Amino acid sequence: MNFKSDLFKELKTFLAPEKPADKKWLRSNEVRKLLGISAGTLQTLRNNRTLSFTKIGGTMYYSMEEINKVLQFPKKPNILK
Repeated sequence: MNFKSDLFKELKTFLAPEKPADKKWLRSNEVRKLLGISAGTLQTLRNNRTLSFTKIGGTMYYSMEEINKVLQFPKKPNILK
């Protein structure tokens, strides 16, 4: 019975979907979901070079390391309140 239980635990771990934060490269839809932004906002981040990407074929990939750098960058204070 213990073997069966341990086997099921291992299978669940192996078959569990990978979280975006655990991946090295993310696709556009994963980045949008992670950051809670629209496709247009992601396009703006690419256009103004805030977030770099690699395009392979028709698919854009974003480095998780680069996304973390962008998230840690200090924001400008909003003086127009």
